[in-house]
Amino acid sequence: MNLPFYIAKRYLFSKKSHNAINVISAVSVCGVALATLALVCTLSVFNGFHDLISSFFTHFDPDLKVEVIKGKVFTPSPATIEAIRTTEGVEVVSLTLEDNAMAKYKENQTMVTIKGVDDNFQALTHIEEILHGNPEFKLYDEVVDYGIMGHSLMYILGTGIQPYSPIEIYAPRKGGKVNLANPMANFHRAPLYSPGTVFDVNDSRYATSYIIASIDYARKLFGYTSEISAIEVRLADGADVSRAKQSLQAIMGDAFTVKDRYEQQEATFKVIEIEKFVTYLFLCFILMVACFNIISSVSMLILDKRDNAATLRSLGATDGMVSRIFIYEGNLIALFGALVGLVLGIILCLLQQQFGFIGLGDGQFVVNAYPVRVQFTDVILVLVSVLLVSALSVWLPIRLLNRFFYNRTQQ
Repeated sequence: MNLPFYIAKRYLFSKKSHNAINVISAVSVCGVALATLALVCTLSVFNGFHDLISSFFTHFDPDLKVEVIKGKVFTPSPATIEAIRTTEGVEVVSLTLEDNAMAKYKENQTMVTIKGVDDNFQALTHIEEILHGNPEFKLYDEVVDYGIMGHSLMYILGTGIQPYSPIEIYAPRKGGKVNLANPMANFHRAPLYSPGTVFDVNDSRYATSYIIASIDYARKLFGYTSEISAIEVRLADGADVSRAKQSLQAIMGDAFTVKDRYEQQEATFKVIEIEKFVTYLFLCFILMVACFNIISSVSMLILDKRDNAATLRSLGATDGMVSRIFIYEGNLIALFGALVGLVLGIILCLLQQQFGFIGLGDGQFVVNAYPVRVQFTDVILVLVSVLLVSALSVWLPIRLLNRFFYNRTQQ
């Protein structure tokens, strides 16, 4: 039997001679419980926002995207395209070409990203589900080229869904000398007409700057012939994304990178992870402050039980053994507070998940209530963090206090 732990457990639930010790112990438990509850709820909210942002990419980003590591464009061979098409799990393959340009409509102008796509793009993304206006996905006909812009870009340029005149697109000419006398000669100019439709996605990066056009138009605008910037792949339902990604990487080689949806939005998710980590560190600091209450509680207990400690020393207990009793006491208080905080935090998160009673505002956001998702690894992380922080917080002070009170008793 672990005698120090057994005695500490008896001290935790036994009646103290001074009621203040019980009050301070209760305050210590509440402090640790609240810090633990805050950790669980905060980390769960970040998980919820992670899932919410993931849901925004379902209609626009491909399941897998192949890009060259060095440079912006490459020319795939027909054999490579065929190998990708016949890869297990691959359902649709689309070739795309993206680059930046300037769009001008009447007096309004802004920088945009022209995304040139082939005829498979519609099957790749089911883009018709996010179109507004004319439901037909049309990028060209025998006479003109069409461009489908994001709904926010429509307001920036002031075009409306069906503009009366074309949007002028300008892109720098590649190579050659710069004509300072006539700056406009340094740009390719290609008009784009609107088919009377815009796309609407809950991602400002796409909604405010993207224009979808045909890949032939993009090549003509940017001065390419057969180059592309990416091969975009849609997988069949139930396909193993990791296995398909490895297969495509083997086909393309080390000069290319294959990204899944999360890796395509790496910057966004990295920001969320950094914010989550920084918030976790701040809450751990608050938890450490809460653990100072445990030191007060155990200090009062050392005073209350100094006669018992002297008796234990007379029976042969060492200073280390007596110190461990009170260290265990502090850790038990932290454990009890952590368990209470975990239970309350999980219940609060589940209630928020079900009823959404903590709102974000009056219809100003994509969702009305804070999204949450309790993750088992976060629960384990919080429990370990609480126990580790409490152990580090109480170990040295309690050893020093125990020796101090013992020396005072001896004098």
